[in-house]
Amino acid sequence: MRALESFSDEDFRQTMLRALRLLAIVSVVGVAFLWWKMGWQSAALLAVGAVISASGLWEWMRLMTAVMARMDEGGAAKPMAMVLLGFFIRLAATIVLLYVSLKVLNGSVYALAAGLALGVFALTVEGLRLVKAWTV
Repeated sequence: MRALESFSDEDFRQTMLRALRLLAIVSVVGVAFLWWKMGWQSAALLAVGAVISASGLWEWMRLMTAVMARMDEGGAAKPMAMVLLGFFIRLAATIVLLYVSLKVLNGSVYALAAGLALGVFALTVEGLRLVKAWTV
């Protein structure tokens, strides 16, 4: 058991990368299952949701890393304009991707919602792993 005070930026990064890896594995299995059961349109919607979810986790990791670096360095930190610009570009691309996928693909909307929920699932699993490994 490790103390919470020793939780570092690298531990946060590794946790997020493990969550992304878990999301990718569950997505591949889910896409294969939905393709077999409900057709390629629903599988594609699940994949779209998973890609949006993964990009959100990736962007959140970048944003939190930049904020933590800024807090560690104080006033001498690099500007966060590029990270924030990337965040808002990803947000706009997400809206466009959701609209286009719902308009073009005639699959199950629940598959899209499941793909979007995979990020929450992966973070929950990693959070439970952290609770198991770290003491408060």
